[in-house]
Amino acid sequence: MNYISTRNKSVRCTSAQAIVNGLAQDGGLFVPEVFPQLTQRDWDALLEMDYPERAAYVLAMYLEDFSYEELLGYTRQAYGRFDSEDPCPLVNVDENIYVLELWHGPTCAFKDMALTMLPHLLSAARAKTGEKERTMILVATSGDTGKAALEGFCDVEGTDIIVFYPTGGVSDMQKLQMMTQKGANVYVCAIRGNFDDAQSAVKRIFADSDIASKLQNAGYKLSSANSINWGRLAPQIAYYVSSYCDLINAGKIRIGDKVNFCVPSGNFGNILAAYYAGKMGVGLNRLICASNVNHVLTDFFETGVYDTNREFFKTMSPSMDILISSNLERLLFEICGRDDRLIAARMNELKTKGSYRIDPSESEALRELFAVGYAEEADTQGTIEGYFDEYDYLIDTHTAVACSVYDQYADETGDYDTPTVIVSTASAYKFPCDVYRALSGKEIVDAFEATRELETLTDTQAPDPLRGLDQREVRFADVIDKEQIDETILRYVAK
Repeated sequence: MNYISTRNKSVRCTSAQAIVNGLAQDGGLFVPEVFPQLTQRDWDALLEMDYPERAAYVLAMYLEDFSYEELLGYTRQAYGRFDSEDPCPLVNVDENIYVLELWHGPTCAFKDMALTMLPHLLSAARAKTGEKERTMILVATSGDTGKAALEGFCDVEGTDIIVFYPTGGVSDMQKLQMMTQKGANVYVCAIRGNFDDAQSAVKRIFADSDIASKLQNAGYKLSSANSINWGRLAPQIAYYVSSYCDLINAGKIRIGDKVNFCVPSGNFGNILAAYYAGKMGVGLNRLICASNVNHVLTDFFETGVYDTNREFFKTMSPSMDILISSNLERLLFEICGRDDRLIAARMNELKTKGSYRIDPSESEALRELFAVGYAEEADTQGTIEGYFDEYDYLIDTHTAVACSVYDQYADETGDYDTPTVIVSTASAYKFPCDVYRALSGKEIVDAFEATRELETLTDTQAPDPLRGLDQREVRFADVIDKEQIDETILRYVAK
């Protein structure tokens, strides 16, 4: 299977090349030339497998440069680092409501599901493509991707990783996880501004031939660990297929039955993976795209206009404080009939004007599958309290956004009967101050004091990776303007 660019379909490459390059030279995102289809035989096999086997099976359908046995070795290693025998357990919290817990990995966030795998895929892809240069991984993060990427690529041979995060745009726990990261090949730096400033700066670097030339002269080639990299996005498809299998094995649905997935969405990669699972044959009723008060995605699905010219809000769900959702480009590519010239023109409009409009027919096609909504801060807070009171179930701020929006969807549509999987993206202990305030009504500004109080209040325990963070050495405290990203990267390389 070859991969093509969303902005130029004549650009073709293998899966290994797509993973090594991360982004097409024209700025487009790599997508599979065709989507593999799950047959009855595939379902019969998947239903009997554990999660690492399912993940390897799904990945083998997309990554034809890799054998199933090779991929299984990687999934066993990657998911063997999780704190649960099942890396992504599906928890039934109410009659037709299930929560897919994706935060049992080494950094307590859903990004671990892919970023424990990507280093294996990238190292193997480098060997398959004969890559001799060191790989420079550049990451812009709204909180969780940065730490997960740092953890995944720490001291991986042949790679270096630089992570940029927005000042004031991540939680104290997220920031401290990154600032204390160990490893000889890692560097972390804050950028003054918001996530979109960091992401735009990193994407500009990928399109800068002068920087690329300087890095090449220094023996480096750029790649990405953000979900613009297919090697990061593909492993996420697997957990949607697996959760569907879990529902079948539990006797809740049969093969072909339709379910809802409700996903807290910022950069759109997570819910896009659910859409791709549907393209493979997972039965989808509705994909519910949940936003916080930065509801650029909600407005887009409702109006057909994507407009970033708006006020930006910092919220208690910081990983969703995003106005430019990069992976939406991949969805638009499918909805418009894979018209690469149209996608290139729209992405240029977004870059120059901050907005674009899709056709009414495309909007109608999107609304057939997608439902949208957003949660105000009070909604998020109230949902944390409500889920704990009603279900004795502790959720973080991002999962609370999804739960709140699902409740809105069910009330508005009357769709209470379709089995619904709410995607839980982080441990509540990554945001202890906000979660504790929602449950107790009390304000604690110190994250570690809030953690101790939250443990006592809920009779739960913070995950091991988050315990003792305040005792670890801070290694990275640099803060720069977004215009300084070039010199920062080149200075790191020069060392």
